[in-house]
Amino acid sequence: MLTEFTVEAMVPAPTTGNLTDHILANAKSDPSKVVFAIPRGDAWVGVTTTEFLTQVQGVAKGLIANGVQAGERIGVMSRTKYEWTLVDYAIWYAGCISAPIYETSSAEQVQWILNDSGSVALFCERHANKAIFDEVAVDTPDVTRVWVFDDNCIDTLIAQGADISDEELEARRIYLTPDSVATIIYTSGTTGRPKGCMLTHRNFMFEVDNIVEGLGSVFKGDNSSTLLFLPIAHVFGRAIQLGCVRSQVRMGHAADVKDLLPLLGSFQPTFVLSVPRVFEKIFNSSQQKAIAGGKGNIFNSAANVAIEYSEALDDGGAGLVLKLKHGLFDKLVYSKIRTAMGGKIEWAVSGGAPLGSRLGHFFRGIGVTILEGYGLTETSAASTVNRPDAISIGSVGQPFPGASVRIAADGEVMLKGDHIFAGYWNNPTATAEAIEPDGWFHTGDIGEIDDRGFIRITGRKKELIVTAAGKNVAPAVLEDRLRAHFLVGQCMVVGDAQPFIGALITLDPEALPVWLAQQNMSETTPISELVTNEILMGEIQGAVDNANKAVSHAEAIKKFTILESDWTEEGGQMTPSLKLKRNVVLKEHEADIASIYS
Repeated sequence: MLTEFTVEAMVPAPTTGNLTDHILANAKSDPSKVVFAIPRGDAWVGVTTTEFLTQVQGVAKGLIANGVQAGERIGVMSRTKYEWTLVDYAIWYAGCISAPIYETSSAEQVQWILNDSGSVALFCERHANKAIFDEVAVDTPDVTRVWVFDDNCIDTLIAQGADISDEELEARRIYLTPDSVATIIYTSGTTGRPKGCMLTHRNFMFEVDNIVEGLGSVFKGDNSSTLLFLPIAHVFGRAIQLGCVRSQVRMGHAADVKDLLPLLGSFQPTFVLSVPRVFEKIFNSSQQKAIAGGKGNIFNSAANVAIEYSEALDDGGAGLVLKLKHGLFDKLVYSKIRTAMGGKIEWAVSGGAPLGSRLGHFFRGIGVTILEGYGLTETSAASTVNRPDAISIGSVGQPFPGASVRIAADGEVMLKGDHIFAGYWNNPTATAEAIEPDGWFHTGDIGEIDDRGFIRITGRKKELIVTAAGKNVAPAVLEDRLRAHFLVGQCMVVGDAQPFIGALITLDPEALPVWLAQQNMSETTPISELVTNEILMGEIQGAVDNANKAVSHAEAIKKFTILESDWTEEGGQMTPSLKLKRNVVLKEHEADIASIYS
């Protein structure tokens, strides 16, 4: 194993300019190219590079006309929509800084971000978002202007800025340098108050320049396109947005993931980005649909062949028999899954949590290669990523071009490069704790580097469980395998200072009714009755047994309990990026955890 690995940058860090340079260059080089698509009924309406630039300039002039000064912060509270991207660039064009807010945020969270960032204005998507702000408006006195997308604020701002000269606008734009803060993104706050991460134009430009070059055909393929459905308020979605703009990839937005499959079908992206849970859902729903149609054995055989085929790609390629099986199942199974994902998809980018080797091999085997990566808000999104020409399924890839990874003596993953954030807003103490004087950033994650430079994340320092016997257990290994079972919604491994490892498990609210129907049971059967059902308990025990295969006996789950409701963002147990708020779950389920050890 290696302790440090660096991949040389493909594009040097910028010494001049800012992120708005990309949209100016696009309009100059290819003024009629369609780079955005907006859903209108059953159709997608295109927006060219020139039209986007004109709209950005118009909104930026409107901000200036409304008295917004260079360097001031503006909040944006919206789902993933074209308008979010538009105002993002308009804020920069006006020489300002954006402060993203998840549209699911509580009034208290909105108040904290607006006040901590010192925001003077706020964009809201809907009246419901403004209503949340209104609850704390009296406590956010600096926010004197609020615009609502649903009130046609884009056109209003453009009209208000009509008298602002091009010269004044350009002076605002060039006010921003590579070292200027582009955005303040607040951490998910799984513990304590969220901290504002200052990401500069240099951070993002260096990141997207090298990611776009490093991923090659993903962003540069013929007619490359993506449907963005992850929150733009999250750094992962933000970075992909910027990468698409830089490389002129046609991009659509999906505000409601409940309508995702129809939108994928109509948009037909060549790549998508998502979190592992979405890929798990696609696999599990396909499997259950096959079982319900009496074709479960065919699907399972097809899945095994896809995995075997993908594994063979890493070992000289598939033999004739395997190729024939793969070709047969491609017609019967794989093509149908690809069609459900839009029909043209070749690549997917996954982040946020470990994907798992089996799932990675399955999707590559059906013709959709998932490029798993790793990063944090503080690292402008990805620091490592599997690339089309450098893939190791089960890892989070090598450092992206220009990044360095080091494993500290205690196993902590440390990162370095021009993509590392400038620090925490108004929090120099936390900044000094996170970034060493020589530039190395402490991630808080535990990992390892293999002899080829591929990184594996094995746990999180603060989440390590220490049993009563002194055994260190990384919960992520067990949890990732548990969630792969179609009936498991969420799970959390427990056992700190206890004699053995236990687990809290929730049932997937979408998969459960399907399973009940297969058992000829009522879909309304309460979970309190199901926990005594031998068949269901056998299913969950099978998931636990499979998870335990990945760890030693001392680390294995010995006992579990099934909870009556799933954990959600709305319920407060999950962050918007679908990370588990362990402190919340521990507090809410003290009695359930105690029962495991009683």
